Amino acid sequence: MCRHGIRQLRTGWADGPAYITQCPIQPGQQYVYNFTITGQRGTLWWHAHILWLRATLHGALVILPKLGVPYPFPTPHKEVVMVLGEWWKSDVEAVINEALKSGLAPNVSDAHTINGQPGPLSSCPSQGGFILPVHPGKTYLLRIVNAALNEELFFKIAGHQLTVVEVDAAYTKPFKTDTLLIAPGQTTNVLLSADLGSGKYLVLASPFMDAPIAVDNHTVTATLHYSGTLESDETTLAAPTPQNATPIATNFTKSLRSLNSRKYPARVPLKIDHSLFFTVGLGVNPCSTCVNGSRVVADINNVTFVMPQISLLQAHFFNLSGVFTDDFPGNPLIKYNYTGTQPTNFQTVTGTRLYRLPYNSTVQIVLQDTGMIAPENHPLHLHGFNFFEVGRGLGNFNRKRDPKKFNLVDPVERNTIGVPAGGWTAIRFRADNPGVWFMHCHLEVHTTWGLKMAFVVDNGKGPNESLLPPPSDLPKC
Repeated sequence: MCRHGIRQLRTGWADGPAYITQCPIQPGQQYVYNFTITGQRGTLWWHAHILWLRATLHGALVILPKLGVPYPFPTPHKEVVMVLGEWWKSDVEAVINEALKSGLAPNVSDAHTINGQPGPLSSCPSQGGFILPVHPGKTYLLRIVNAALNEELFFKIAGHQLTVVEVDAAYTKPFKTDTLLIAPGQTTNVLLSADLGSGKYLVLASPFMDAPIAVDNHTVTATLHYSGTLESDETTLAAPTPQNATPIATNFTKSLRSLNSRKYPARVPLKIDHSLFFTVGLGVNPCSTCVNGSRVVADINNVTFVMPQISLLQAHFFNLSGVFTDDFPGNPLIKYNYTGTQPTNFQTVTGTRLYRLPYNSTVQIVLQDTGMIAPENHPLHLHGFNFFEVGRGLGNFNRKRDPKKFNLVDPVERNTIGVPAGGWTAIRFRADNPGVWFMHCHLEVHTTWGLKMAFVVDNGKGPNESLLPPPSDLPKC
């Protein structure tokens, strides 16, 4: 069970991903997670972290500021949690198991949800949908979590502007927009001003690159309802997001900046000890039992990650040999025109390979999308750390030209970042947390296919810079 975005300082045993920091909790067993949230606040979430169980096993995790510490924005009248999800008519384990057996892509979801409901305009008319009641003239803080398995989602409310004030539990410079883009794993806090006085207004969440129609079974709807408005009153609809919505997504992403105030500074690493270049994408490996004699896989730097049979953190702490190697490549094994002409060989190598970092070293990772099979936006999540996105662009990353444009003053701080389709993003962080830390695509199908790796961060000097020993009730494999 993962507490997504919590910085598990020296308490990696409570991080949650199966076979990375713990063995799975077996049926009928229990495990108590002990960790501290000192110095942390904001909207995060928790979810199952094995196979596809997080489809239905998830929820918001809200950490309020210390008593007496105000928000760096006007205090809202009320706070509302809104969790965006996906839903299948069938057992999600059966869906992914069938896909793994065939070697093909799994079935897409049958509906999206807001707080568990698909909405009144979906193909499930018995569901009235989530209702957001508001009072005229009041301001509301919406804490929005994208818990969907495989879809980046646009979010909007008809007739209303939203003021973004936080992403991934890090305050941002406020800016107004009518459309949010939230990738799986990301959270976004916005201020909503109920300044229209009366009426009912459609709340809409739809997949990025969805068909250009107002409503379909993949678009989830809810209703913003002003007090005093009759149920029989007509709902004002939101304009659908156009099919070619890349400019909308790009504009939103580029508007995100860290607050970078005296109280909430952006401590961007300026000197880099480890400069890494990671290609992310899909591949094809032979499979004698699959439908076409091959199976779709995913990889980082041409390495498709193989999950171990015992947790990597245990292997690291107890110095167990044969579980993993620490030779994950800092650059792709195969070099080609990543966003242009494709190589003739789509095959990847497999292995449980980690990248080792000394305690307190600084890291820059350029994450480069590849067009192998198809270019896609990959939301990459890093456990154990927050990071700063210092740059992004389309096409292939240029080592000489692009770093000159990096924002090292107020880049957005996150724990999950979207690698743009056909483009790249550059992130920086300080490895000040000893342990083993997972990095993976938060599109669950890509994680299943192997788009994942892990960092092993060595202990520093003394007990305060060292990983704590495992708890006595740590699950056994």
